[in-house]
Amino acid sequence: MTALSSETSELAQGEPLVVLDHVDKWFGDLHVLQDINLTIKRGEVVVVIGPSGSGKSTLCRAINRLESINKGSITLDGKKLPEEGKALAQLRAEVGMVFQSFNLFAHKTILENVMLGPTKVRKHKKADAEKKARELLDRVGVGQQAAKYPAQLSGGQQQRVAIARSLAMEPKVMLFDEPTSALDPEMIKEVLDVMVDLAHQGMTMIVVTHEMGFARTAADRVIFMADGAIVEENTPEEFFTNPKSERAKDFLGKILKH
Repeated sequence: MTALSSETSELAQGEPLVVLDHVDKWFGDLHVLQDINLTIKRGEVVVVIGPSGSGKSTLCRAINRLESINKGSITLDGKKLPEEGKALAQLRAEVGMVFQSFNLFAHKTILENVMLGPTKVRKHKKADAEKKARELLDRVGVGQQAAKYPAQLSGGQQQRVAIARSLAMEPKVMLFDEPTSALDPEMIKEVLDVMVDLAHQGMTMIVVTHEMGFARTAADRVIFMADGAIVEENTPEEFFTNPKSERAKDFLGKILKH
């Protein structure tokens, strides 16, 4: 891994990078995000967990403006999220997003998929974009597959390509929305291993996941959501061994028995 960019240098680490201030979101009558206050610092790994329907994915998508919010504000690196247009496209280039589905272009090779953002959005020279893309594909362990098409790869390999594609844009923060939930069990570890490596290398990450092992080992902080609200937040050690709220105790009791 190359040295991290000055963006995530030691000096900058620990400064607020993503700030949600009194954020509310409704879908019709359903109050899906309720007065969310959350600050994610540069270089921090925050894992968001909670029961289905608790607002985790909506929270993640709001940070990328894939979901609009009704009240409050979200800032990235001190700048308020733009509503639309060119400024929004520029913001999205700063925020990498990896979904459950891999969303790769089926008619383009793996290499072309990873080069697309840097050449089209960042206007990098093709040769530079290709060099970077190959480095990233090597880094996530699929360098040998560069000439193949997505359909020729396993789900786990495709998701690792999706991570490389996001990294190619040199984002300030990476959002992961249930990145392993569509994968077969044997493929989950290979994707989580890449994410753990990213965490260790100082990437700012917000991860919505059901993978409690990842939350325990890679998170700096665990956010527990239920019914659209942040119920509890703590270090992984404290949260898993000594949850404070009844909702968290109940949730952990159900999932850790399996």
